Amino acid sequence: MKKTLSMEMETSHDVYREGLTILQASAFPFLVGGAFALETYTGFARHTKDLDVFVRPNHAEALLSILSKAGYRTEMRFSHWLGKASKDDHFIDIIFGSGNGICPVDDLWFAHAEPATILDLPVQIIPPEEMIWSKAFIMERERYDGADIAHLLRARGQTLDWARVLARFNSHWRVLFSHLVLFGFIYPACRLQIPQWLMDELMHRLQHEMNAVPADDGLCQGTLLSWSQYLIHMQRGDYVDARHRPRGTLTEEETAQITAVMKQEQK
Repeated sequence: MKKTLSMEMETSHDVYREGLTILQASAFPFLVGGAFALETYTGFARHTKDLDVFVRPNHAEALLSILSKAGYRTEMRFSHWLGKASKDDHFIDIIFGSGNGICPVDDLWFAHAEPATILDLPVQIIPPEEMIWSKAFIMERERYDGADIAHLLRARGQTLDWARVLARFNSHWRVLFSHLVLFGFIYPACRLQIPQWLMDELMHRLQHEMNAVPADDGLCQGTLLSWSQYLIHMQRGDYVDARHRPRGTLTEEETAQITAVMKQEQK
């Protein structure tokens, strides 16, 4: 079994290394994320089923075309978020946003990227602040990225640009707060790595909201965390989906496609 896994990893790394080399030869900047970036920041390695490459939205189609001409099978899986390239059943994800539509890859990702060596190649990896922001909303039944965030906070909490992290979450600050509270539970001895001013600010916001009359009684934000676990509310007409415009950034057609594709992949 170990030999089989080792051989599979070697084959996948060959595909990823080839893909990165092709992308480096293009005129378009990109950043490596996912398990490879997480290992760089935390030292924790794990076998990954794909290579996550983050690009600006207006470059995604061009990079998929370049990979296609190089022999990869490519598709634009979701027009607001994700393209895929594959070879020998190994995948390179071309990511330019997030499934919930609120974490676009913008210039700040590139301005604060960090240098690293991935698969023996010099690359830029996504900033830890943006990694926390994008992972914080992944709370599916079959996938929860909270542990990744806790590992990042333990490894980089003292050097993070916390003002930028808070700005990234913006009105979704409760999601950030939830991860910070859990971090103090997971690693009690490390809880002071989170700045006191930040915890004071978030507790102040929470207290203010608890003393105010709720203004969004017809809104469900659960779909920003999971594409499936709160759909029953929308199907029954109980709530408005927070992903939809004008509050969110997605159309009803885009969220319907997410539901259809994800349901098909679960079969």
